[in-house]
Amino acid sequence: MVACIFCKIAAGEIPSKKIYEDEDMFAFHDINPVRPVHFLLIPKRHVGSLYDVDASYQAVLGKMMIKAGDLARKQGLNDGFRTIVNTGKIGGQEVYHLHIHVMGGPEPVGPMVYRV
Repeated sequence: MVACIFCKIAAGEIPSKKIYEDEDMFAFHDINPVRPVHFLLIPKRHVGSLYDVDASYQAVLGKMMIKAGDLARKQGLNDGFRTIVNTGKIGGQEVYHLHIHVMGGPEPVGPMVYRV
């Protein structure tokens, strides 16, 4: 296994506030949330970023997108939420294991990106 922090979280080697797990994916609360609800979905099979996926990831990525909405509802995000997948340095990726941020709360999240 690749020695990355998200692989270790999914393997149970590092504690997390897990909200969902199956054979393909793991979901847990972000340790530094930026919204009242902020969790991550990761594939258990290591892949660095969207740059690195190929057709073999199609099923799990589709499953993750479906699960994002289900888990958002279960976390009380009934009026909407934002999903973010940061890719690479310019995209703001900090942990190089593909992950989907799901976040929301009672107030609107704000602009998609700031204009430069």
